Amino acid sequence: MNIRKANTQDVPTLLKLIHELAIYEREPDAVKTTEDDLLRDGFGDNPLFQCLVGEIDGKVEGLALYFFTWSTWEGRPTLYLEDLFVRESTRGKGLGLTLFKNLAKIAVEKKCQRFEWSVLDWNEPARSFYHQLGANHKEGWLPYRLEGEPLQKVANSIETHQALVV
Repeated sequence: MNIRKANTQDVPTLLKLIHELAIYEREPDAVKTTEDDLLRDGFGDNPLFQCLVGEIDGKVEGLALYFFTWSTWEGRPTLYLEDLFVRESTRGKGLGLTLFKNLAKIAVEKKCQRFEWSVLDWNEPARSFYHQLGANHKEGWLPYRLEGEPLQKVANSIETHQALVV
């Protein structure tokens, strides 16, 4: 087993793993991401995400895609895990746990106050896995999302004199 930082040669495999994750999460047609998207946003001059890959016998079998946010209350960064996924054929060998532990190590090294992620409410195997590690579900906080047409509508509703000059 080997954990390493993903590189540009991994992009086709990363995209395959993302599609496998979508199937697992019962959204097989939801992935719009392309190899170009991954290359641009993960491996360009100013990457928006980072990714670890887990290999077994030299073959990439899992990924942990993450990025950093910043807590205004804590005055420290937060490591946000977007996706942790291990191919079904290699689950149970400790790869997911090893990827997760590496992320925890990165969070500590970067002086993150928090390590956060979301889990689908029906995903009992993942929830159980995280609870065994000491993670807890944050009561009182509900995840929200603005996307698609509503996002466009809000963005387009700003008046010219109120718009941020970039």
